[in-house]
Amino acid sequence: MTAPIVGTITDKGAPILDVTGLRVAYHDRTGLRTVVHDIDFKVRAGEVVALVGESGSGKSSTAQALIGLLPEGGFLQQGSILLNGLNIAGWPQKRLDGIRGSVMSLVPQDPGNSLNPVRTIGEQVAEILTVHGKASGAAARAQAVELLERVGLSQPQLRARQYPHELSGGMRQRVLIAIAIALKPSLIIADEPTSALDVTVQRHILDLIDDLRREYGTAVLLVTHDLGVAADRSDRLIVLQHGRIQEQGRTADILRIPQSNYTRRLLADAPSLNARPKSQRSTAPAISADDIIVVDGLVQDFGTGSDGSFRAVDDVSFRVRRGSTHAIVGESGSGKTTTIRIVSAFQRPTSGKVLVDGSDLSALRGETLRLFRKKIQLVYQNPYGSLDPRLTIARIVEEPLLNFARLSRRERLAKVVTTLDKVRLPADILHRRPNALSGGQRQRVAIARALVLDPQILLLDEAVSALDVTVQAQILDLLGELQRELGLTYLFVSHDLAVVRQIADTVSVLNGGRLVETGRVEDVFSNPKSPYTRELIDAVPGKTFPRITAPTLISAG
Repeated sequence: MTAPIVGTITDKGAPILDVTGLRVAYHDRTGLRTVVHDIDFKVRAGEVVALVGESGSGKSSTAQALIGLLPEGGFLQQGSILLNGLNIAGWPQKRLDGIRGSVMSLVPQDPGNSLNPVRTIGEQVAEILTVHGKASGAAARAQAVELLERVGLSQPQLRARQYPHELSGGMRQRVLIAIAIALKPSLIIADEPTSALDVTVQRHILDLIDDLRREYGTAVLLVTHDLGVAADRSDRLIVLQHGRIQEQGRTADILRIPQSNYTRRLLADAPSLNARPKSQRSTAPAISADDIIVVDGLVQDFGTGSDGSFRAVDDVSFRVRRGSTHAIVGESGSGKTTTIRIVSAFQRPTSGKVLVDGSDLSALRGETLRLFRKKIQLVYQNPYGSLDPRLTIARIVEEPLLNFARLSRRERLAKVVTTLDKVRLPADILHRRPNALSGGQRQRVAIARALVLDPQILLLDEAVSALDVTVQAQILDLLGELQRELGLTYLFVSHDLAVVRQIADTVSVLNGGRLVETGRVEDVFSNPKSPYTRELIDAVPGKTFPRITAPTLISAG
């Protein structure tokens, strides 16, 4: 190994990473496509630099190019990548293998797809020590257990013997961090390391990365679309759009006085930086005095084999006023999804009562149950997975009409066009397929499919969590407009409290299947009664900076 790239950095002012003129391109069916255009930046020892932007901004391509892991068809067109003073741009994979893990490490986005499902956790952590000749056999296994303990995993010896599917998402992400820090690299590239995690787990993972940075002086390049995370965790900010840097500088300076219009728009759209209670906005809809949804003493048990059972929902009660938005929040496993499946009559509870517009769901059978489904419709989390890629948009939106409405083909088409107009989509997308649409357009199609039957209630299951911040803001605005125009009632399931504060009137907080708090959003957020609710609210990123208001953004620049 060449000397300058190995060992401790003695000059704290010298950058660990110095990128100049980086250009990344892909070969695809249309020819050559450049996705990163001549970008320059530096990351110094002990510093966190956040690379932010929406999907397609070039964030991940930049990170992958730095570590030599671009997907098929991708390549580095030009530019230099100085790592500890040595230019690694253009190095062959075999040579890069010698520094991956030892000098620079990657913490990938999806822990579910990044670990080998047929090897134990301990084997996978020990492997990096063995590959780089730092330890082998029993010594490597012992060090693997120490690393698992270092990243805060309980019972590390047990975890070392387990397989990835036996660990939670947060645990698996800690394993990836253990692998990343095993050889104390100079640089960690964290590519959306917490985007799939609950807010409290996210905070613990980011705290862990921060602790390691302080302890080892490691430089961190944090790739994220979450402006709240970037605000809390980075020293400097690089804003990318369409593969070009819009601005970069100290995080506090950019958040206070953003220079580019794109940055101002991102900051204005970030719910974690700007959310305020829905009731404080003059555009809030009129809310009826009657309850359209009543949930009373809901219990749901699931069998676990050998006569055992697991209680997923335990004595949950809440009410939703007609025309309002009620949020159900909590971490994975809290019972959110089970609750809305019961409310939508896709699942019968073990005990308890659910009334929807006066109808007791336990009494619905056959045709009565089928017709009930016109009244309440679901919008799912992932607009990429919830639409059939083989069907045209017209066919996707029309499908519920084929099941519930006796209309002629011409009448169905007119209804589809009218409904697409309600969600602000043009009629010229009728004959396109989902892969020709953006994520935001796909979610509008999913909403149109739910609205085409003129329901009274929409169940929104993490309906904006898979979207970029600006698209998310547009969908939330659309939902508000539709609620005002159509008098809709929303049951909004989310783990994102910043979004909940922005869209909901009332909220129920679930923890381990039990209701720990319920009430008006402004009351729960300003004066939470439950320690668990306080923990959730405290974990929302972006609170270290003052709220960014529209006048400040408009006057800036």
